Amino acid sequence: MKKKSKIITLVTSVAVVAAAGTAVVLNLLPEKVNSDFAVSYDGIKTASIRAGVSVHDPSILKADGTYYIFGSHMAGASSTDLRTWTSIGNGYTPGNPIYDNLFATEHVFDYAGSNVSVIPTDDGGRHVWAPDVIYNEEQGLYYMYFCTSSTWNASNLCYATSEKPEGPYTWKGALIYSGFTSETLANTDVTDYVTQEYALANYVTPKNEYNFEEYPNAIDPTIFYDGDGRMWMVYGSWSGGIFLLEIDESTGLVIHPEADPENNVDAYFGKRLIGGGHKSIEGPYILYDEGSGYYYLFVSYGALTSNGGYQIRVFRSETVDGQYVDMSGQYPEKGLNHTYYGLKLSGNYFLPSLTKAYMATGHNSAFIDDDGKMYIVYHTRFDDGQEYHEPRVHQFLLNEEGWPCMFPYAADGETVSAEGYDKTEVIGEYYMINQGMNVDAQIAEPVKIVLSKRGNVYGDGITGTWEMKDGSYCMSITMDDATYSGVFCEMNDEAGTRVMTFSAVGNNKSIWGVKYFE
Repeated sequence: MKKKSKIITLVTSVAVVAAAGTAVVLNLLPEKVNSDFAVSYDGIKTASIRAGVSVHDPSILKADGTYYIFGSHMAGASSTDLRTWTSIGNGYTPGNPIYDNLFATEHVFDYAGSNVSVIPTDDGGRHVWAPDVIYNEEQGLYYMYFCTSSTWNASNLCYATSEKPEGPYTWKGALIYSGFTSETLANTDVTDYVTQEYALANYVTPKNEYNFEEYPNAIDPTIFYDGDGRMWMVYGSWSGGIFLLEIDESTGLVIHPEADPENNVDAYFGKRLIGGGHKSIEGPYILYDEGSGYYYLFVSYGALTSNGGYQIRVFRSETVDGQYVDMSGQYPEKGLNHTYYGLKLSGNYFLPSLTKAYMATGHNSAFIDDDGKMYIVYHTRFDDGQEYHEPRVHQFLLNEEGWPCMFPYAADGETVSAEGYDKTEVIGEYYMINQGMNVDAQIAEPVKIVLSKRGNVYGDGITGTWEMKDGSYCMSITMDDATYSGVFCEMNDEAGTRVMTFSAVGNNKSIWGVKYFE
């Protein structure tokens, strides 16, 4: 096919007043950009990463130089390179080495999670979901927090301990209950912290149903240390939103706060941070970054299936208990359309070198490695009509304003240049995607743009400007009256080809660009 060529010319006249007072007009040389803006992947190698395991809702832990991920359905895996993983246990079997004979332990499924629970599972099976493991520094033990769940709002947060990161983890007890009615309230510990009258008036509706729009589903727990060394648990999914409770490091148990309704603090469930009204928001994970001074709250929107619009959003706060806000200084309160809140880091997308689009990228954890590099860990499905999923790990950097910018490709040992890049290294043609704000099955597809040496941006119907900061990897792009602040990074695509990339965020949207060197 004959290639089209677009030549875009800018001619600028500048009047300069000479010393003698004579006006001299200088015609600057026009800038010519010769580019075919039709998107083609001819000559670009493709490859698929093979993680080796399928772990849903991966939560990351690093111990003794090895990375561990733990996920739903009693799955876990280890890795030394964040790309290739080896299973250490999987499935609802008594012999699963991660768990110390969980099915034979008394009281694990008393309330929820099996067909013999007080609230039995809908399908008659067992459900152990979304574990998170943290090293308890005071006790010198690894603590696993997870949930057993029977229905979409009847769940029980539990915890277990181990002397080794890979387990076996021994069940120690239950922590938080949800989904109860007036009949099943007695099977919880709720009335240890609030009166029965309060519980029935607030947690249970007049129709004798759990008040799920106001209070949480007790799943998806993750544990973290704040800047002062205190332990916290953030949890919740859909229902009443995302909640926060402090953890007693000496016991691993929940510290129930005093009620403070004006600040969304409940004496049993803790503080509601964001969400409510049964909107899609789940998989919370809080990462504290000492350098920026921010707590970053990652959550997922959408439905779990490949076409359900599953995606990663992020909010931040200067204090551990909020308020967590997005780039507009806003957050989704109870019942609001959450689509418009939260910086969207990743959703459904396709990039050069991929053999198929990534779908439903979400339920992430995050960590800062020993060398200071920051990573996001999530699971992804694919645009292949299947629901198979694998873990992925991407590095991210903070832009000048302190917002995460997630790199386009899976981590492969890349190190961003602290001194920045020469302008000749970053100018040229890029495949660019815009993650947008939608919560749907739409795939972000690349368009072709050019970053010119004079700081202009060109594309098919796209014009704008860009700039980079000398001696830094920081950059910004302005297009369509929106400015995106981000970073450059040279890295490998998923076929191992060296590329220059940018990742930038603005107006709660993320844009990624990929340039292939000639």
